[in-house]
Amino acid sequence: MSTLDWIVLFVTLISIVAYGLYRSRGSDTVDRFLLAGKTMPWYAMALSIMATQASAVTFISTTGQSYVDGMRFVQFYFGLPIAMVVLCATVVPVFHRAKVFTAYEYLEQRFDGKTRALASVLFLCSRGLAAGLTLYAPAIVLSVILGWPDRITIALMGMTVVLYTALGGVKAVTWSDVQQMIIIFLGLVASLVTVFVLLPKSISFPDALYLAGAAGRLNAVTTHFDWNDRFTLWSGLIGGTFLFLSYFGCDQSQVQRYLTGSSIEQSRLSLLFNAVAKIPMQFFVLFIGAMVFVFYLFVQPPVLFQQSELQRIEKTGAYHDLSNRYKQAFAQRRAAAEGLLEAHHADDSSSERSRVAEYRAAQRAIDDTRSQAAKLVEANGGEHGFSDTNYIFLSFVTRYLPAGLVGLVIAVIFAATMSASAGEINSLATVTMVDLYRRHFRRNASDHHYLMASRWATIFWGGYAIATAGFGHRLGSLIVAVNELGSLFYGSLLGVFALAFFFRSVDGTAAFWGMFAGEAFVFAAFKFTGISFLWYNVIGCAVVILTALAITWATAGQAGRHLPHHSTAN
Repeated sequence: MSTLDWIVLFVTLISIVAYGLYRSRGSDTVDRFLLAGKTMPWYAMALSIMATQASAVTFISTTGQSYVDGMRFVQFYFGLPIAMVVLCATVVPVFHRAKVFTAYEYLEQRFDGKTRALASVLFLCSRGLAAGLTLYAPAIVLSVILGWPDRITIALMGMTVVLYTALGGVKAVTWSDVQQMIIIFLGLVASLVTVFVLLPKSISFPDALYLAGAAGRLNAVTTHFDWNDRFTLWSGLIGGTFLFLSYFGCDQSQVQRYLTGSSIEQSRLSLLFNAVAKIPMQFFVLFIGAMVFVFYLFVQPPVLFQQSELQRIEKTGAYHDLSNRYKQAFAQRRAAAEGLLEAHHADDSSSERSRVAEYRAAQRAIDDTRSQAAKLVEANGGEHGFSDTNYIFLSFVTRYLPAGLVGLVIAVIFAATMSASAGEINSLATVTMVDLYRRHFRRNASDHHYLMASRWATIFWGGYAIATAGFGHRLGSLIVAVNELGSLFYGSLLGVFALAFFFRSVDGTAAFWGMFAGEAFVFAAFKFTGISFLWYNVIGCAVVILTALAITWATAGQAGRHLPHHSTAN
């Protein structure tokens, strides 16, 4: 990076942190530290909700996902608007009126303490695992740019986030998120404009769309039904609805954002804004990845985008032949793309069909060569299941964006990480203090004691995130890994909240064992089937409800059999 890039990066990040800490003045009580005193306006909550979800994983991994697999990942979000409308009608007013710090407090009001404790532990498992992945994404940034080991960058970023979160609380997190989303939007627009500017002058915008579509990179909607396909219209609408009902209705990292609202109406507006804005934003991010693919049709990309692993295999005897085949495959693909455009412009349908087949065959040759390079990495001491998807967008940014814009895009990724990590760690600390420590260990301490306990819990979960972040490189596409990990737990959480809201006859014991059954079925599906992770949320929720209803029916029938019989006198 140039000096200008470093200046843009550090000025942007320092400004965000300083603004958040300035707006967080007065966060000196538990209520203000954890819920901002319920003073947040809808637009601040809306942007904070979006920023907490749109971590660096979104910008690093989603663009790479689109580059290698097209835009069909956008279907993952098709259920989000449905979920938001349902939550506005049900969860938001209930949580506000219950005057709770966490979603799981409500479960004790409705059921009992053991149900609340189990739900809290499930949340800590799911969000604790995701917190490490959120920190790992920016570690990729610095390792690409500076050549630093991942562990050093993880530790530096993690300690910065912990300090920022422990000092400012949720108010600092929320107001910083507002600034971060503005910067994120500017950085994304700048990236897309730069891609188009860098394309050959002979390639128009319609040409770029045509080439991306012919290679299957604009496949936004897939209508076939397949249990094992992660991204289809049906898995997005059905599985996605259940996932987002769980995420925004049961995950404290999101619930805490709209619990800070000054009223029920303000909280509803924040969710409805995301219902309208999230899919277009995700489409835009994926579209950038598709256009980066078109750019690399005319400029040869590296055979592997992760430079350290590329250097590893360059020293092997097999690499020379592999590199030659890759160069040949790239030349064939470029010639096929140019020939396809000529046939398309000439409106020669028969020639166009044959050119499309040639173009796709050339792309398969590229993919096969990259796959062989990945296997070569594994054969020479690299990680099993090696994937460079998370490095694609960063490689493009650092090589081709002009000075200043590189710093802005890197600032976008860091800003997204700060918002997502701070939100996750803050929510983990909140659940730890409110649902476990205050409920089970120290019930009648002072407000100051609980404030300090919240800060110590923040430090603990920050350290935990740093310790687990290094496992991110083993999980392939981070955007998929984050959501897959969450889906292992979200279905059971959604099921128990559905019981709380809609099945008044179910008691705490039935709900408690229902959650256990839901987790058992989800992990069995994960271990023994190839079902897409989006269906885990449906399975978990359904099993929790059916198990709890069966227990309720059985216990009610047993109680009925033991009732005394009253005889009538003749």
